[in-house]
Amino acid sequence: MKTKRGFNLRQICGENVIIAEGEENIDFSNIISMNESSAYLWKNIQDKDFSEDELVKLLTEEYEVDEITAKSDVNSLVKSWLNAGIIE
Repeated sequence: MKTKRGFNLRQICGENVIIAEGEENIDFSNIISMNESSAYLWKNIQDKDFSEDELVKLLTEEYEVDEITAKSDVNSLVKSWLNAGIIE
């Protein structure tokens, strides 16, 4: 998987959000809010190829979370990112 070009993490009014930048992403009807851990993951995988296993590893290394919980959370997160159209 890979993050789609033109979607960048920004902090707006203390909130982490993914915004679309560039002419090809001119539709601003969908702003994606990120919590602290999802923003951490995005920062570490933006513009890189990544797998769900790599996301799980990042989570378990950075946060006090067991692998089973991390796998479940990553699976849900990847689904929401795919539905939002910010990864491919």
